[in-house]
Amino acid sequence: MTTQTTSRVDVTPAAADVINKVRAEHGPLMFHQSGGCCDGSSPMCFAKGEFRIGQSDILLGQIDGCDFWMSSDQFEYWQHTHLTIDVTPGRGASFSLEIPLGVRFLIRSRMFNPDELAHMAPVHVGPLEEE
Repeated sequence: MTTQTTSRVDVTPAAADVINKVRAEHGPLMFHQSGGCCDGSSPMCFAKGEFRIGQSDILLGQIDGCDFWMSSDQFEYWQHTHLTIDVTPGRGASFSLEIPLGVRFLIRSRMFNPDELAHMAPVHVGPLEEE
């Protein structure tokens, strides 16, 4: 019997559609969640490699083929939380690549249940060797 691993991050169909539009213009993408104030608390979308991953950044997984990173400080707060990346109309005041489309990414969250916590996907800390 195979045990399914719990994903830490997912994406809504609407957000996947925006990701595909941004990817068509900018090529491969990556996301980073810093946990700063204001728009820094929104997930930021960058061309892959345009945001420098630090030694303590955490790779939570992928959404629609894009690596999703989080600062280690933010991960301390959200490690027991499932994240779903969504979009909402409106322009954020950030450098995230979706902003010119008149939308911004946001996070919807919920706590993991005990069964999910028992089967968590592993995380990677620090830059990947290819970066």
